[in-house]
Amino acid sequence: MKKLFDYLRFLHVNRERFYQEYSRERELKTLMNAKKITTFFQPILSLGHGATMGFEVLNRPDRSPHFPTTEKFYDYVGSSRAVFGIEQFLRNLSLERYSRQIETSPQFQGKLVFLNIQPQVLADPSYRSGKTLELLDRYGLSPDQIVLELTEKEAVIDYEQFEKIVGHYRRQGFRIAVDDAGTGYNSLKTLGYLKPEFIKIDKSLIRKIEEHPTQQHLVELLLEFALQSETLVIAEGIETISELRFLQNLGVQLGQGYALGHPEQELVEGKLPLSKPIIRKQLS
Repeated sequence: MKKLFDYLRFLHVNRERFYQEYSRERELKTLMNAKKITTFFQPILSLGHGATMGFEVLNRPDRSPHFPTTEKFYDYVGSSRAVFGIEQFLRNLSLERYSRQIETSPQFQGKLVFLNIQPQVLADPSYRSGKTLELLDRYGLSPDQIVLELTEKEAVIDYEQFEKIVGHYRRQGFRIAVDDAGTGYNSLKTLGYLKPEFIKIDKSLIRKIEEHPTQQHLVELLLEFALQSETLVIAEGIETISELRFLQNLGVQLGQGYALGHPEQELVEGKLPLSKPIIRKQLS
């Protein structure tokens, strides 16, 4: 009897939390079933000659009561029990919509495609069984075009095991990028273990870098590491010409941001600016 009483008290105390979790899961299913996700493509440019090297695929859910912002949506996805299924859905949607763009814009055939992936998802058997390769074949894409961009909503725990998992994808032809580099211990440790093909420097280090020696020093350290490990560096969040010029002088190879190209629902060539002011365009 006491156990039953304790259980009923537990349900009573936690009923609001259970209801909120149920509501979030239902809302998430509604978004996915109706494909209420808008896909954007943001160009990544060579800071040397201005050519568009590839695109990052960005999936933005429609606003809803539980997910009023994209950040809240992905925070929930990262901690959800259904993270593998949700990531699979988003991966499929990204490849489907990218391939549709290639049909109308064949000049972008062969460009790199950056897909955001949460680290724990790579350990999922459905990712490792070859289904991703089947998808690429269906959409006429090659593994060496695909860059798996690792986000750190959930930190890597077992680095040695994760290194082996990443090696599996590399043998298939995929390339690896580590996102938000320079923002914390976990991202730096990830760089040391994985030695990714691309390092994406977080926009917090890029913002007004020409005015802040500490940011400059951190970016220089990342560039030095990249040079030694034969890794390319991508500066994220470039918004002004002064930021761009400073990064070019430092020798950063690639860049991404409003100064170079906004996220668009169609594939659009990025451009190095001359001297025009940068006007930020907010995503809905």
